[in-house]
Amino acid sequence: MTARTGSANTDFQAYRLLEDHEAIREAVREVAEAKIAPFAAEVDEQARYPQEAHDALVETDFFAPHVPEEYGGVGADALATCIVIEEVARVCASSSLIPAVNKLGSLPLILAANEDVKQRYLRPLAEGRTTFSYGLSEREAGSDTASMRCRAVADGDDWVISGQKSWITNAGVSDYYTVLAVTDPDGPRGRNVTAFVVEKSDEGFGFGEKERKLGIKGSPTRELHFDTCRIPGDRIVGEVGEGLKIALRTLDHTRVTIGAQAVGIAQGALDQAVAYVKERKQFGSRIADFQGIQFMLADMAMELEAARQMVYVAAAKSERNEADLPFFGAAAKCYASDVAMKVTTDAVQLLGGAGYTQDFPLERMMRDAKITQIYEGTNQVQRIVMARQLLK
Repeated sequence: MTARTGSANTDFQAYRLLEDHEAIREAVREVAEAKIAPFAAEVDEQARYPQEAHDALVETDFFAPHVPEEYGGVGADALATCIVIEEVARVCASSSLIPAVNKLGSLPLILAANEDVKQRYLRPLAEGRTTFSYGLSEREAGSDTASMRCRAVADGDDWVISGQKSWITNAGVSDYYTVLAVTDPDGPRGRNVTAFVVEKSDEGFGFGEKERKLGIKGSPTRELHFDTCRIPGDRIVGEVGEGLKIALRTLDHTRVTIGAQAVGIAQGALDQAVAYVKERKQFGSRIADFQGIQFMLADMAMELEAARQMVYVAAAKSERNEADLPFFGAAAKCYASDVAMKVTTDAVQLLGGAGYTQDFPLERMMRDAKITQIYEGTNQVQRIVMARQLLK
């Protein structure tokens, strides 16, 4: 099979689901149904961290499944990690951000850190002793990451960080943060940023108030504040000046996990809608017997399955670190999130007035789906990424 991106034909092997992948899906679904789903509505209503999900994921080794075995993890491949996130998102999108953001926050270390940094920070994550967050965006540096203003200044063997980061998932819960900061203000744009690990206990490091959000209310989002925060020099991830390159490589991989989250949300919504229309009667018949309803369900399922296939192919490319991952990762995230928004909206429509109430989880799923079109790069930015790959 070939895929044309620009002027080059790129051969790629499609993914293959192994027995291990199916076993993981079955195991995660069992955990999600029994220990996560019962708390999903309460977590959303109270806008509280899903501690029950956190504990269940730690107990079953689905907390940070991507961490390699040499650092105490289970070493799940990219496709298995996507399946974990998908199955958790099927019942609770907020909870699915636990394994997803653990990968986002720690992947820069896996890609670029020295062995000492990896051993020091990946082991506690693999053991479930901390979550790991990612600090890239700022108030005035969202899509335009290279315009960030957070600074890190060398002082002897240490670095002193000043500034802020915005929209940080699980901020305040995580003990560790991968933070990007400008280390050479006069250096070339995009090659003057360095990545560091900041610990929650570091003096001068603090958090803003929790954002009040439309969805994923169980996952706290806060600003990070750095007031001349001093950290030791051995916390650098990669080389000085390589931070933005590492950050963008990270996003190439982790956009796939957002696609998986979107697929999970959409699948949960479709499941709810199918169950409802098979029971609901109007005009003396189940509404599932009406052709108009059947057409809606067929379109929802067709688009959802296409999104799933795109995500799984992108996950396989992530695992193999293939050169066309930037295109496929962006495409999978963009398409799957658009599908999630459409499927959840249609699912609410199929339930009519009931879908608009909190008696059913669909209004929550619809609210949760929206963020997948925005974070880790808006879908407009994903289209820019894809176009650049095509035009190379």
